[in-house]
Amino acid sequence: MTVPESDHAGHRARLRKRLIERGGEGLLDHELIEYLLALAIPRRDTKPLAKALLAEFGGIGGLLTADPEALARMPGMGETSVAAIKIAHAAAIRLVKAEVAARPVLANWRALLDYLRADMAHHRIERVRVLHLNARNMLIRDEVMNEGSVDEAPVYAREVIRRAIDLGSAAIILVHNHPSGDPSPSRADIDITRKVGEAGKRLGITLHDHIIIGSDGHSSLRAMGLI
Repeated sequence: MTVPESDHAGHRARLRKRLIERGGEGLLDHELIEYLLALAIPRRDTKPLAKALLAEFGGIGGLLTADPEALARMPGMGETSVAAIKIAHAAAIRLVKAEVAARPVLANWRALLDYLRADMAHHRIERVRVLHLNARNMLIRDEVMNEGSVDEAPVYAREVIRRAIDLGSAAIILVHNHPSGDPSPSRADIDITRKVGEAGKRLGITLHDHIIIGSDGHSSLRAMGLI
């Protein structure tokens, strides 16, 4: 049975009212996505699509970080609706990254972890990035060094340090995600951490930490006594 357009409009008006009056806490996850999609697909009932997307990608975090190609393969998703999902993710990341950039990283560790979790916790392939800091520990560059498979993204100490020299970095933080969700470091994670730390030390570049992000949390190799 086709739902009359007036019913769609009334339902969306109620969602809009709750959103404006109570903020995001006023809507369930599927309602947030439903309303977002309604802006891109105004003449459709977007609730079934919102629920299907959340089920397919394992929740709102997995959905927002999903690759555009994966989103486009979902029935009912076109270029405009894919763009709506990705712009919401981009805005969220821009917001939390601004908190990181505003203060010295080591004095703003919680904001850094929030940013990294928002951007990396739900990626389905492994991604390695390097945060470059100046002498005041302010973030000067955040770069993805490599992307790999579901369980490996190779990174080489000489490449990390060469890039740090190019940028004039005083210190760096290694970061990568574990798509399995478990942030526990592997032997390879520990080995590359030590190689990067030793190479940097010879050139006056400090390795502050190696952070591993997973959907189950994060690990800090420095906190674990491995740096």
